[in-house]
Amino acid sequence: MKPQIINFKLLGDERGSLIAIEAEKSVPFPVSRVYYIFGTKAGVERGFHAHKALSQVAVVVTGSCEMVLDDGEHQTTVLMDSSEKGVLIEPKVWHYMKNFSSDCVLLVLADQHYDEADYLRDYDAFLDFKNGGSK
Repeated sequence: MKPQIINFKLLGDERGSLIAIEAEKSVPFPVSRVYYIFGTKAGVERGFHAHKALSQVAVVVTGSCEMVLDDGEHQTTVLMDSSEKGVLIEPKVWHYMKNFSSDCVLLVLADQHYDEADYLRDYDAFLDFKNGGSK
């Protein structure tokens, strides 16, 4: 599986840098929810789920982590260490994050509000759903 990387336009001058993230421009969907993960303890891994319909873009604001993406057939790991790049996480992609730096802030933009019914939290249920099952 080849992850879709989104390159954000870096703006700025001698005073510093700025990146603007715009719904339906730099992010390929209208944004309904924004959250961020920070303060993750050493050795902790997060995520371990897929979504039935939700799309997300994840970007590291500061620090670094690794995003593991799994489409049920192939798995790939993306090093997230630049605020200039985001990773598109499409529906039906199992994902988790690991190797968080102590200063990591991972920002996530989602196209829907939180809905627990959209989550696939069991890997076997995820595979079943991917293959046309109803879990």
